[in-house]
This record gives sequence, C-alpha cells and structure tokens, in this order.
Amino acid sequence: MFFWIAFLFTADSILIAEKSFESSLSQTENYKSGDIRNYGAVGDGVTDDTEAIRRAVEESGGAILISSGRYRITETIEVTMLSTGRVGINGDSGTGSVIMAGAGPAFRIIGSHQGTSNPDSVTEDVWIYERMPVVENLEIKGGHPEADGLEFIDTMQPVVRGVLIRDVRHGILVRERSRNFILDSSHIYNCSGSGLFFDRVNIHQANVLGSHISFCKKGGIKSVGSEIRNLQITGNDIEYNYDQEADESADIWIDVREGTVREGTISSNTIQSVPSPGGANIRFIGADDSYDETGLWSITGNHISNAYKNIYITGGRGFTITGNSFIRGIDRNLVVENSRNIVFSSNSIDNNPDYQEDAGNGITIRNSKGVLLTGLQMDIAGPAEHRAGALEILNSSEVSVTACQIFYPDPTGIYIEDSRNIQIEQCMIQKKDDQPGMTASIRITGSSEQVFIRNNLVTSGSEGDIISLPSTVMIEGNQNID
Repeated sequence: MFFWIAFLFTADSILIAEKSFESSLSQTENYKSGDIRNYGAVGDGVTDDTEAIRRAVEESGGAILISSGRYRITETIEVTMLSTGRVGINGDSGTGSVIMAGAGPAFRIIGSHQGTSNPDSVTEDVWIYERMPVVENLEIKGGHPEADGLEFIDTMQPVVRGVLIRDVRHGILVRERSRNFILDSSHIYNCSGSGLFFDRVNIHQANVLGSHISFCKKGGIKSVGSEIRNLQITGNDIEYNYDQEADESADIWIDVREGTVREGTISSNTIQSVPSPGGANIRFIGADDSYDETGLWSITGNHISNAYKNIYITGGRGFTITGNSFIRGIDRNLVVENSRNIVFSSNSIDNNPDYQEDAGNGITIRNSKGVLLTGLQMDIAGPAEHRAGALEILNSSEVSVTACQIFYPDPTGIYIEDSRNIQIEQCMIQKKDDQPGMTASIRITGSSEQVFIRNNLVTSGSEGDIISLPSTVMIEGNQNID
C-alpha cells in the first residue's frame, strides 16, 4: 500500500518535471528563433548591430534573445507592440550586453493602453498584443553622454527583472501613461541623470523591489510632474545618489509642484548617501499653494543615513514615518514644512561612531499643523548650523510631543517659537556632565500660546531647565534630574 502511494507520487513528480522541462525547452527554442545573431548581429562591441536587432524585433515573433556578447547600437531600438505583438527581451542569463552609443534609450517599448488598471478598461487588443512586455537578464551600458537604458510609454504591466543598467543618463524612464509597472532584482548604477525616472507619467500600481539603485546624480528614484497612485518601494539598496555640483539631490525624490503623487510605501530599504549641498535621502516637494497633492505615504522600517537632510517634506499631507533607524542627518534628520497630519513615531536617531565629526541630527517642524511625535530616541552628536534646538517647532499648531528621549542637545532640547496648541509630555531631555553649549532643556518664545509642558524629566543648561516668556504657557509636574 505504502509502496504503491510512493510509486504514484514519484511517477507524478517525474511527469511534472518532464512537462516543466518541455516547457523550458519550448521557451528556449522560441528565444533561439529570435536570437539576434540569426539576423546578422555580431556582438564584438565594435560593429554597429542596430539594424540586425531591429530585424529581430520585427521578424522574430516577440521572443528576442540578446545572446552572449557585446552588441553596439547607435540608435534607439523602438518596439511598437501594436505592430510587433508581445515582446520579451532576454539577455541570455545575464551574458548579453547592449552598448548604447547614441542618444536616447537603448530600447523604447511603446504600447497603446489608454485605460486604467480596471480590467474593464483594457481593450482586447492590449491583452492579445501588448500585455506584460518583459526585459530580463540583460546588461545595458551607456556609450554616449545622452544614452538612456529603457523607456516605457503607454504600456500595460511592464516587467524589468534581473537587468544591469550602468553609465547612462537615465536608467529607466516611464512616460505618458502606464499601469502596473514592476522593477525587480535589478542594478541601476552610475547615471548622470536619474536611476528610475517617472517623467510626467500617469501611472497606477508601480512596484520597485529587491534592487540596487546607486550613484545616480539626479535622483535614485525620481518623479517629476507625474500623476501617480500606489507606488511601493520595498527591500532595496538605494545609495549614494547625490551631486556635489547641484543645489539639490536625493536618493528618493518626489516633485509634485505639477501633478499629484499619493498612496505610497517606502519600506525595508537601506537609503544612504554622501553629504552634499541640498542633498536628502528622501525628498517630497509639494505644490506651493496646497498640501493635498503629495501624501498618504508610509515610511517604515528603513535605515536612513548620511545626508544633509535625511527626510525633507514640504507641502505634504498624511505621512506616517515609523520604526526607522536614522544616523548622521548633517543638518536635520527630519524637516516638515507647510504640511499637515504628520506622524513621526518609534524612530531611533543615533550616530555611527565612525562618523561623529559632522553628525548634527535634529528635527524641524515649520508652518505645519497636526503633527504627532512620539516614542523617539534622539542622540545629538554635535551642533548644526542655524539650529535653535534639537527639536524645533516653529510657527506651527496642534503639535504633540510625547515619550521622547533627547540626549546631549545643543543649544536646547525642544525649542518652540510662535506656535500654539502644543503639548510636551513625559519626555526626557538630558545633557552630558560637561556640555557648555546647552542653554536649556526646553525654551518657549515669540508669540506662542496654549503650550503645555507637563511631567517631563529635564536637566539645566547655562540659562536654566525650562525657559518660558509667554504667560499662556502651562508648566507643571516636571522634574529636574541634574
């Protein structure tokens, strides 16, 4: 009985394995029929293989194999799927390389989808001829100052997987209109522009996961002028995307002075950089006259470090920033300006002992409303320029600071100016035994009113522990622990 069951199980396993092998062979044969060498490509890194690859795209039936070799092209290979049909471009298990020796993208993949991600809005032609273009296991290297890697226009469910794109201007561009974009297990490296560039695109449901995006001067992941919903950035290494010559740079850079970008996640990434003028790890720039165009973002479980500002948000709404580790915010770890409904909770702001010399650290809330800071631990390594306090609350309202620890602040722990409806409760502010730069644990100044300072543990600076000028401040139940 048991022998018979085992035999059946083994037989079924063999049958499944045979079918899987046959399927693999079939796919391999499909790609062999689209091997660009069959269309005259040489792959020596010198010969211009542009026309050979174009013939493969037009005549192969869509399964294109960039077989082992280095293929130099001088013009964009344009794939118009309504004409060519579905397309898969495979770099032969990573051994195939394309050198883009002209301006523009090596491959431009064009669809015709004008609907949404709703199945009812996708035409039958899109399902038959255009769904899920795939680029995988391919290297693209720039050989021209204006060379790009890949460009997607009006595509439905594009997938980029296991690619290496390097030494180009922009690694991947997504433009006009797209749905359900996936970038997975890839490397985008050393771009003079942006690594992944959402350039004035209308897109819903984009996932970026398990990839390295590094050394891209104009942004690792960047969006400009786009309409985006549901952007998930998860499990990546996004590092050293900076430009020492520019006014601004960022690892993740969302600019919505035109357009809207809402409903996103930045989770479980390592996001770090090199300090540069105006540089940030994560930068959100909202509209000048509204805080409604960028928001509803969760930033959770990341390591964020080594930038002039770790996170900078202006003109945003509905951000939840929790459970991250921050180090070395040279100017600030968090700056929130002209925003509302921001939660910053259970984050560690610390220092790498290898980089103590210029690690300022600090938080600034300016011209904002509805901000909750709770359960933070902040270790200040040294003074930062133009900083009035480790935590600054400036011209803001409805701000609660609860159960936070601020160690070694300079010049004050919490500085409140021209703000109203502020609560500081159950916090600990502690100086070093010999810290001449600290003036006070808490300072309230300007036209602040309805400020409640209750049940905190504080230490004295050169001017005292809690310094308050306005008469509308309530101070009670605090304990000096010098």
